[in-house]
Amino acid sequence: MKYDLIPNSLFKKNRKKFMARMKPHSLAVFNSNDIYPISADSTMPFEQHRDIFYLSGADQEETILLLFPDAVDRKHREVLFVRETNEHIAVWEGAKLTKEKATQVSGIETIYWLSEFDKVFFDLMTEAETIYLNTNEHYRQAVETQTREERFILECKRKFPAHQVAKSNPILQEIRGVKEPEEIKLMQKACDITEKGFRRLLNFVKPGVWEYEIEAELLHEFVRNRSKGFAYTPIIASGNNANVLHYVENNQQCQDGDMVLMDVAAEYANYSSDLTRTIPVNGKFTKRQKEVYEAVLRVKKEATKMLVPGTIWAEYHKEVGKIMTSELLGLGLLDKADVQNENPDWPAYKKYFMHGTSHHIGLDTHDYGELKTPMKANMVFTVEPGIYIPQEKMGIRIEDDVVIQEKGEPFNLMGNIPIEVDEIEGLMNR
Repeated sequence: MKYDLIPNSLFKKNRKKFMARMKPHSLAVFNSNDIYPISADSTMPFEQHRDIFYLSGADQEETILLLFPDAVDRKHREVLFVRETNEHIAVWEGAKLTKEKATQVSGIETIYWLSEFDKVFFDLMTEAETIYLNTNEHYRQAVETQTREERFILECKRKFPAHQVAKSNPILQEIRGVKEPEEIKLMQKACDITEKGFRRLLNFVKPGVWEYEIEAELLHEFVRNRSKGFAYTPIIASGNNANVLHYVENNQQCQDGDMVLMDVAAEYANYSSDLTRTIPVNGKFTKRQKEVYEAVLRVKKEATKMLVPGTIWAEYHKEVGKIMTSELLGLGLLDKADVQNENPDWPAYKKYFMHGTSHHIGLDTHDYGELKTPMKANMVFTVEPGIYIPQEKMGIRIEDDVVIQEKGEPFNLMGNIPIEVDEIEGLMNR
């Protein structure tokens, strides 16, 4: 890992919150991710399952966390199983967690080698009545690969058919959505690294530069600041490419007179940031580009004000749609007849702004968090309106990450990143 050691007090708090919501005489298990193969002996870089990381801080493959608040033996109320290391592994793969290091990272006193899991697990299941299984129920999930967690669930149900089964996910959706101060600090670090990358670009982007060169500049700045790199696949879309919402080829040359939409951000310690800025390739917005840009910016500012405790996510999006409709009328992209005759299920504004305005962000870029209940203080959301006009070869999106406050407007974690037209033009032409 490149990041500084996170105080294990965070993971202790997270486990305490989870266990407080468990049923009596219940046990919960969380597995690390696999290392996924490419072909031959090639593999994808390891990415830890965010749930086990959230609850333990263990950032290593072949790791299992077991929580059992009512275990007869107190030492088995929190147990972490890690892969046993040896000299061969140390030479070929580098250092792995020792038992002592695993305790330091997680705050868990009872550490076993993974080879002991079956024996310990069977013994504890004889005491438990319910087992919490960790399924992926995120509203955007579309998983086709069988994960390590899913293999465990199938095997567990086969071996212990008489146990009651409960779901970990609803608890995680509730508690992961509200961030601890330590988490917000880590997210601020990711946003600060992102700021450094964006400021670097303002002196780099010019007519003739290639989208992938912009990507390279960002990666350089992110990694040199102790990030693994991008929090998600970077979108660097010049000209009409900006009208493809998930354009990731990044293989075109930026042309004089065009804008480039960059949905790019750094991670830090597995926590995501999520930034979008749209800037003129030649350092100067045209009159029309500025007109549309400032309309998007006004929507963003008004939407941000609505992110307060008690707001309902679905209703919030409807209100943002009304603000966007007004701006599109002002830009001449819609007329009153378009609005009067609109389909309520697909309002007129959706022709030019077809995605949502906000999503939870945290350990995942599209993070866990409740969406059907009122928003709470210390939830962190993106705010990312956009206007896409293919007939004008123009797509503009602006995005920041904000923390809901107990009172007042949200705190913008990206408040230092240039966003106003004059500031962007001034820095690009300095």
